[in-house]
Amino acid sequence: MTEPVRIDKWLWAARFFKTRGLSRQAIEGGKVQLRGRRVKPSKTIQLGDQLQIQRGEELFAIEITGLSSRRGPAEAAQRLYKESEESILRRTERAEQLRLQRSQDHLARNSRRPDKRQRRQIRQFKER
Repeated sequence: MTEPVRIDKWLWAARFFKTRGLSRQAIEGGKVQLRGRRVKPSKTIQLGDQLQIQRGEELFAIEITGLSSRRGPAEAAQRLYKESEESILRRTERAEQLRLQRSQDHLARNSRRPDKRQRRQIRQFKER
């Protein structure tokens, strides 16, 4: 049998958050749900539990496949959970939307009126 692991410690070990304090804040803020319900940071988790984790713009839907209370390399952390195909698809679509939105915002910023320096350059160009 494996020892029970607190959810805040597991999230840190699985590298969803950099520190246990950040994972604790996320849990207390309702960003982490166990089987669709809010939990406390001290809640122990088991193999097969379903978690929904919101980290910034990303939303992960995972199933716990391993328990660990020690933070290890990234490869070991990725073996602790399995993300659903639907979750991966949603995250990639959202990332693409954000990328397109940023590029449109960049174009919108560049289409504003010329500033003082640019007006001088335009005048100099026209005088030649």
